[in-house]
Amino acid sequence: MIHFYFHPTPNPAKIALFLEETGLAYELRPVDTKKGHQHLEDFRRVNPNGKVPAIIDTDGPEGKEVRVFDSSAILLYLAEKTGKFLGGASDRPEMLSWLFFISSGLGPFSGQSVHFQHAAPEKLPYAINRFRSEAERHYRVLDEHLQTRHYMLGDDYSIVDMSLWGWVARVTFVLPGSDDPLAQFPNLKRWFSAVDARPAAVRARSVGTDHTFKQEMDEEARRALFPSNYRS
Repeated sequence: MIHFYFHPTPNPAKIALFLEETGLAYELRPVDTKKGHQHLEDFRRVNPNGKVPAIIDTDGPEGKEVRVFDSSAILLYLAEKTGKFLGGASDRPEMLSWLFFISSGLGPFSGQSVHFQHAAPEKLPYAINRFRSEAERHYRVLDEHLQTRHYMLGDDYSIVDMSLWGWVARVTFVLPGSDDPLAQFPNLKRWFSAVDARPAAVRARSVGTDHTFKQEMDEEARRALFPSNYRS
């Protein structure tokens, strides 16, 4: 059984998609990050970094219970556990390269683009331009790559596509100001439409909707989400 620690944000969405694609048995463990539940001692034992997603696999290697945190690590772990969505052996160099491209490039720059455009108390033009422009640059890299490929690894749908879907699904927050922010990236838009229409993606979008997460961005939420801003 997989215990899946979840909040409805891009990185946990990737894991929800994998679990729904494979039918792997899991139990949802909501973590309300705007209430600071990611900082509770019980959760920090699962992820010392205090971030979602994280999982506990009660049937890990040699039948032992294990924890895995960070969305890319979880995707890779679950893909190797199930033998699904890894691509072929010859795809592994590309699979690892793009998986880490998303985790070290697209994801962080997209997250900062969202932060400085939507959450920061001051709208700093330099920061907004820096992070939004870098997010757009990453989108152009992806769009060019997908010009001759149906999925990120070619013909085979993989964990790279799942990882990418988690962030591209939030493009209106990353690149606000247009009703169709993917229009300038036609190959990426075609790819996203195909992945987002998958039945598992439809199910993944509904994961956690039966739980009421805090929505207000008040002082409690800011202190919970951005604790480094409140160092004494």
